[in-house]
Amino acid sequence: MTHPFDPTTLPRAVVTGGAGFVGSSLCERLLADGWRVLALDNLCTGRRANVAHLLADPRFELRVADVCDPMTVDGPVAAVLQFASPASPFDYLALPVETLRTGAIGTLNALELAKAKGARFLLASTSEIYGDPLRHPQTEDYLGNVSCTGPRSVYDEAKRYAEAATMAYQRTHGVDTRIIRIFNTYGPRMKPRDGRVVTAFVVQSLLQEPLTVFGDGRQTRSFCDVDDLVEGIVRVLARGDHMPYNLGNPSEFTIAELVSEVEKLLGPQQVTYLPLPQDDPTRRCPDISRARRDLDWQPTVALAQGLVRTIDGLRQTLAAAQ
Repeated sequence: MTHPFDPTTLPRAVVTGGAGFVGSSLCERLLADGWRVLALDNLCTGRRANVAHLLADPRFELRVADVCDPMTVDGPVAAVLQFASPASPFDYLALPVETLRTGAIGTLNALELAKAKGARFLLASTSEIYGDPLRHPQTEDYLGNVSCTGPRSVYDEAKRYAEAATMAYQRTHGVDTRIIRIFNTYGPRMKPRDGRVVTAFVVQSLLQEPLTVFGDGRQTRSFCDVDDLVEGIVRVLARGDHMPYNLGNPSEFTIAELVSEVEKLLGPQQVTYLPLPQDDPTRRCPDISRARRDLDWQPTVALAQGLVRTIDGLRQTLAAAQ
């Protein structure tokens, strides 16, 4: 299929979920790279404040719209990037049906737009499609260990469906597609109290509350700075193929080690231990060999460095809310 994707001719990108944590950082990067950007967001979990600094740029437009409604976009579009979805545990557990609708109907609508425009399509999927994995680290060909009936399944299964839909449009309609599987990401513009462990620990520390650790703290996560993630995204968009790419940091940290990293920056903390939530994975770590080989990509921001920016961002957000 021919398409107008050509970064040398001021291309236009449609970013669904463009006012979200990752989506807003992606919009910022695309503008810096010379794109025109239309961000679509219903502001259900995204925030206008995340893109307020972009609104003065004539190449940027924020349209408040629901991805589950049919999309009408005038003019040429070179890329459609589907980032719309509640993504934090707090949000998708509070909005289970909306999460499923966004993963299914929203993704189909975004794919239809890419098909109509002859645009390149990129789906933001997630490491949650691996569930509580039995293979470590996780490679893209691992099929996962997923509950389709637990409370977290609304997010996991929405993304699994979205991947299936993306592959179907690639095979059936020749849409030029990309899929990324995002592992734990952190950075500025995260919402306080969003259920993510980095956010929880930083906000609890800043508010002088005990840090809440679920389980014994020995479960692991791999934390990727949002700037590293966005660099991976633009490389997949420009140079990747249609099969999924893991994008995350392969350095594992236990939750107890994350507590120590926060304490180095914010001082000693009290810790409260609670039972693990249902279906919460005990270990999560990406194998990024494919991204290294195909894209020459790997994270470069150390956790200690990225936490400084994250703390500053959350401190400003908390101050603005007072």
